[in-house]
Amino acid sequence: MTRSATLYRMVMPGHTCPWGLKARHLLRSRGYRVEDHWLTSREQTETFKREHGVATTPQIFVEGRRIGGHDDLRRFLGLKVGDPKATTYTPVLVVFLTTAVMAAMLSFTVYGTPLTVRGGEWFIALSMMVLGMLKLQNVESFSTMFLNYDLLAQRWVPYGRIYPFAEFGAGALMLAGVLTWVSAPIALLIGGIGAVSVFKAVYIDRRELKCACVGGDSNVPLGFLSLTENLMMIAMAVWMLAMKTRGAALEMPM
Repeated sequence: MTRSATLYRMVMPGHTCPWGLKARHLLRSRGYRVEDHWLTSREQTETFKREHGVATTPQIFVEGRRIGGHDDLRRFLGLKVGDPKATTYTPVLVVFLTTAVMAAMLSFTVYGTPLTVRGGEWFIALSMMVLGMLKLQNVESFSTMFLNYDLLAQRWVPYGRIYPFAEFGAGALMLAGVLTWVSAPIALLIGGIGAVSVFKAVYIDRRELKCACVGGDSNVPLGFLSLTENLMMIAMAVWMLAMKTRGAALEMPM
């Protein structure tokens, strides 16, 4: 027997409620026959809310029983409802996955194989650029969150606003393989300070903080992945300085 549901959602000129569309799709995907009622004006919407004693739309009714809004429907169907305030490593993992694929594809295009030493260098450089870009979207918000744990920023506040530019710029130079004597020291400096700051905050002081690594609105917990970002910059800086020094030594006349 086909189950029935009634959906009330806003469909107005210039605005269609996205949660109403998601609720309708969810009901239909679960085999419900949906009576789709449109609330086509603000007045009609407010009247509906007063009559049913609810604060928001959409509202879903199943077999005459009011279920509630979109999140309530998900709970009714036994589905997970995300907590927008919950901490998650997903943003950083997505950055690293994306830059790893980008580096592998660049390596494949240039060298015919996705796994090369140069591809590894590109991965770190691209990661620095993308992470820097995310911080640059709102420098003030990033710098405020950064002040919670970075040791240098706590002593010299402008460093929090400089950091995203330094990370992005150093990554760009490393990606191009130019001005190593500029990019590597910058990466070594900001990566070293960052690693010490994160290690102290997380593993010594045992503080539970959010990481500013993907911007000031991040829900990423400060921890191992935050430390990894800084260790990657240190490793890249040391590697490039070593390669530069080796190249200079080979070029010296005997």
